[in-house]
Amino acid sequence: MKSSSAVEVITPSLTRELFNLAQGYDDVIDLTLGDPDIQPDDNIKRAACDAILKGKTRYSANAGLLEFRQAIAQQFGREYGLQVAPEKNVIVTVGGMEALYLSLRCILDKGDEVIIPGPYYVNYIQMVRSCGGVPIIVNTTEDSGFTITSEQIEKAITPRTTALILNSPCNPSGRVIGCEVLAQIAELANRHDFAVVSDEVYRTLVFNGRPYKSIASFPGMMERTIVVDSLSKRFAMTGYRVGYAIGPERIIADMTKLQENVAACAALPSQYAGIAAYRCCANDHRITEIFKRRCRSMCCKINQIDKLFCPEPEATFYLFINISRTGMDSVAFAHELLEKQHVAVVPGAAYGSHYDDHIRIACTLEEEKLLEACGRIKRFVDSIV
Repeated sequence: MKSSSAVEVITPSLTRELFNLAQGYDDVIDLTLGDPDIQPDDNIKRAACDAILKGKTRYSANAGLLEFRQAIAQQFGREYGLQVAPEKNVIVTVGGMEALYLSLRCILDKGDEVIIPGPYYVNYIQMVRSCGGVPIIVNTTEDSGFTITSEQIEKAITPRTTALILNSPCNPSGRVIGCEVLAQIAELANRHDFAVVSDEVYRTLVFNGRPYKSIASFPGMMERTIVVDSLSKRFAMTGYRVGYAIGPERIIADMTKLQENVAACAALPSQYAGIAAYRCCANDHRITEIFKRRCRSMCCKINQIDKLFCPEPEATFYLFINISRTGMDSVAFAHELLEKQHVAVVPGAAYGSHYDDHIRIACTLEEEKLLEACGRIKRFVDSIV
């Protein structure tokens, strides 16, 4: 039996490789996955439990419960100042990952090019390839704060350019694209007629207190932007597997048609939990404050370790650490750190070969564990000859 070409282009991620290896150590400190240790608000838990106890465990419409889509659209309007129709412009998905996949599957044909700024979330490359598209990587540098410029994007545009994937705030760098750059990118998208898939799952985990700006809010962009979001990070609901996409009516209709043949719908108890999340917790900054404190504390500790450098993140719960002065590549560093000190991190090579001199850590454990991890990392780095 043969494997399809769509599967053959996908390779296992370094993130999962290190996560799986970490399970072999009893005392491991696992800083690989972006899976918060924080519990969701009790209102969210109760809503999921109540849905199960009341028998609300059947199918919903393929696009999701209308009541949930209404809650999403209302929150989108409050935060972005943009009005969308829940019946036409919103689809509920099995996590943000499925929203991203459905988006790409609905806009890409074989050979279509998708511009992806680096460092990038590893699944972008895999999804584009599995949809028959061609990822075009545009690397940013630490000197520029890992911020893409419109000039870099314009140089990458060809007649085959179909879409641009934006991830702001960015996993792994923690950087937020500024309004001026977003406006320039919007102008390029309108002029060259390409779509933007805007991955905004970390948009509420911004540490400077400034309102988040989506590229969808710029002139002409609602008609060519698919906003991908999730409840996983905002409400610490990773295991609930509920996300959504907001976009043009035709694309959302296509995604809904595809959804029927992929997952039918998101789990109903998770959708009821999502309704409770937006009704009760949309203005709760508790999770953001926890991650801000952790990231800033860890960044300070990492920068006290000789040969390591960590720029302070603007958002997310990740630190993207420069290990170039150790003389090791990121894969060797991660494997040896795990073997010798039982700390699991993600090699920077997972986010593009250009970043093999970095590692990513997720500040998704309590501070005591994070500080212990710093001590172990210091012992490992100090042992490097």
